[in-house]
Amino acid sequence: MDSLLNHQKEMISAAERFCKSELENDATGHDWWHIHRVVQMARRLAREENANCFICTMAALLHDIADEKLNDSKESGLRKVSDWFEGQPMEDEERQHIMEIISTMSYNAGANPPMRSLEGKVVQDADRLDAIGAIAIARTFLYAGWKGHPIHDPHLPPRDNMTPGEYRHDKSTAMNHFHEKLLKLKDRVNTAAARRMAEERHRYMEQYVERFYQEWEGQV
Repeated sequence: MDSLLNHQKEMISAAERFCKSELENDATGHDWWHIHRVVQMARRLAREENANCFICTMAALLHDIADEKLNDSKESGLRKVSDWFEGQPMEDEERQHIMEIISTMSYNAGANPPMRSLEGKVVQDADRLDAIGAIAIARTFLYAGWKGHPIHDPHLPPRDNMTPGEYRHDKSTAMNHFHEKLLKLKDRVNTAAARRMAEERHRYMEQYVERFYQEWEGQV
């Protein structure tokens, strides 16, 4: 954060306090520590891709405050962030840029419009990298438990060609989540730096999934 101006550091501190107050009791895997990891990764990618570190940090901090699955609707989540911004001394252009990023962040069964800015691509990649690899495996089972979904059910195969509503609300399993989303993310990151990291994390996840099914069938 050394390259940031003092007023930018103050804004980041305010956003951190807001984020912690909103997500401190989260049990879905979208808690403060998820935000912390996404922020750290966004800063790393921003350095490697020469993106605006302040915009990337702020968008990474606020992206799950507006997430549809954590709010009554996408609109209510975005309004929550927009209302918070009203009390913050930020340039309109910066505020609009951050709002554009977080409004385009969510996976939505892969139906998102592409990110328009480099900063948006960086933050989206940082969030997606937290859904690929060892931590992603842990988060998958945490979220499935919160939703009341089983670990695995051979009678519930992975779904293809879902609408965003079906992806969000239909019954599924923890293992289906790997096939429906996580194993697809490697090919949906935006930046060269993220692609390098996604490859190794993806291989680890593939190995886990293969081993899971072997143990399920009593093969090992």
